[in-house]
Amino acid sequence: MTATDHARDLVVAAARAGSDKLGTDIIAFDVSEQLAITDAFVLISASNDRQVRAIVEEVEDQLREIGAKPLRREGERDGRWVLIDYGDVVVHVQHEEERQFYALERLWRDCPVIGLPEDVTRG
Repeated sequence: MTATDHARDLVVAAARAGSDKLGTDIIAFDVSEQLAITDAFVLISASNDRQVRAIVEEVEDQLREIGAKPLRREGERDGRWVLIDYGDVVVHVQHEEERQFYALERLWRDCPVIGLPEDVTRG
């Protein structure tokens, strides 16, 4: 099983939102084979706590425009690693230090990477 078209649409919208707020190292994984609870993860890095919050706001705004509401949000108070759960997609917005320390890419490296549009910042 692979991520649904709906999940892929959410992934692209979340990635674009992160890119719009200057998030970096944006990557998405299709985790549908490994997890029954979600289809995809989106990882976005931010250079400081304020930027983490700005990216989270933009992700929520842009996904709301296409009819998606988060089921839950965690970590917002600290602003270091915010997880936004949309059911089909989980968006992780992490401060660069948390991103390096937890290295989610290593945990999910066996999962297929979901291609993102060229206008999404990866570096």
